[in-house]
Amino acid sequence: MLLDEVNTPEALAAQQQMKVMFDMIDNEDVAPSTGLDISTHEFISQPDGNSINVQFIRPASDQALPCVYYIHGGGMQTMSCYDGIYKAWGRIIAQQGVAVAMVDFRNCITPSSASEVLPFPAGLNDCVSGVKWLVDRPADLNIDPQLVRAMSIHRG
Repeated sequence: MLLDEVNTPEALAAQQQMKVMFDMIDNEDVAPSTGLDISTHEFISQPDGNSINVQFIRPASDQALPCVYYIHGGGMQTMSCYDGIYKAWGRIIAQQGVAVAMVDFRNCITPSSASEVLPFPAGLNDCVSGVKWLVDRPADLNIDPQLVRAMSIHRG
C-alpha cells in the first residue's frame, strides 16, 4: 500500500521537487571539488549477493588518510548518496583532510542507485557489507586502517 502511495503522480512530483532543491545545494561555492579525487566503487552485499555502489571522495594525495563511512539520510526509505545535498556533504567532509566512503544502499520505498526496493533489513545489510568492504581495502583506497571510523549521519 505504501509503495502505491509513493508512486502516485503527486508523490512523484513532490519527490522530484525535493531532488531539485537538494541539487541546488550541490555547487562549487558551497562544496568545492578542487583538490579532491571522486570515484565510484561497487561491491557485492551479503547475504543477498546484490551490487551496491560506494561514492569515494578523498583529497588528492598519496598519504594514507583516515576515512569516514557516511550513511546518507532518508531513513533507509528514500534518497541516494548521489543526491545533491549528500554529494555536497561528502566533499565538505573530504575537504577537512579525510577520505569519505558514501554507501548507496537499497531503500525500502524509492530506489537509490540500487534499483531494488526492499524492506528492512536490506539497506542495513548493504551498510554493514559496505563497512566490511571498506575495512578489507585500506591499501587499495589508500586509507589508514587504524583510522577507519564509521559514522552515520541521519537527516530525515
